[in-house]
Amino acid sequence: MFFEHFNYWVFIILLMVGLYTVMSRTNLIKKMIGLSLFQISVFLFYISMGKIAGGTAPILIDPAPGAAPIVYSNPLPHVLILTAIVVGVATTALGLSLVVRIKESFGTIDEEDILKLEDEA
Repeated sequence: MFFEHFNYWVFIILLMVGLYTVMSRTNLIKKMIGLSLFQISVFLFYISMGKIAGGTAPILIDPAPGAAPIVYSNPLPHVLILTAIVVGVATTALGLSLVVRIKESFGTIDEEDILKLEDEA
């Protein structure tokens, strides 16, 4: 049973590691890495759902008389994930550029130190 649903177990593990990293770390770079892991796990989940065992590309062909019906895979989840990957890369780049700007302004990328500096000001 474990190997039949291996993709889903990997999804759950990556999701939990990413969520834990975002919630438990105060370093902004580590938070960005956690968000990326979370995002990758969602991509894996959608791609796993879009794959059908024994499915073929959705190209319409006439089956031979008396043959088993043809099972098609839905390409929509894969197309959506391609778009989501591009958006994810752009979001990560923007987040990292904000971290660089925060480092220039405050001299640190630790969330607790930034909050202390803001309280002092």
